[in-house]
Amino acid sequence: MNQKNSLDLNKSFKDEDNPISLFKIWFEEAKKSELNDPNALSLATSDNTGVPSVRMVLLKSFDNSGFVFYTNLNSTKSKAIKDNPIVSMCFHWKSLLRQVRITGKASNVSDQEADEYYNSRSYGSRIGAWASKQSSILNNRQELNKKIEDYKSKFPNSDQVPRPSHWSGWRVNPNEIEFWLDGDDRIHERLKYIKDKESWKKILLSP
Repeated sequence: MNQKNSLDLNKSFKDEDNPISLFKIWFEEAKKSELNDPNALSLATSDNTGVPSVRMVLLKSFDNSGFVFYTNLNSTKSKAIKDNPIVSMCFHWKSLLRQVRITGKASNVSDQEADEYYNSRSYGSRIGAWASKQSSILNNRQELNKKIEDYKSKFPNSDQVPRPSHWSGWRVNPNEIEFWLDGDDRIHERLKYIKDKESWKKILLSP
């Protein structure tokens, strides 16, 4: 096992009663060591028939109220969340040999939050939110390119591209968070936090 990781994790077990605080420590380390998208996570959902689906999304913010990502509200993932708001997230930081698994209930962010993040995006990304009917079938790539050009003509001023009503964010309010650290011979270290009303209970899990 990586000795530095082991010592850090054991210290965190002792000192951090709030998993969000521990996540912040790990996330800051990941931002230094992951070459691409340390905020990338796999998001698992299931639809109203119980069929699961998983895909990668990007974490855009987090605090004690939950973990936020943004998407088209008419996308497959959003439709599944509307049917079943209980979702699961997994961060895997290969450079650190660490994972964080989160389970919780998703709900929409406020319009103000969505507006603030949307307006921070590049002009092309904001146009893309209008042009792309996420997950719908395209006849060809040119069809999408034409829509992009049409919306650029409609919103030529990069400072005046309103957020479409079908584009917003989801906040996952966690009830369980597990921290996983790679160990030699697959004797990994696992610490799980379980929400108990307004506090968190910590338990160690076998590898």
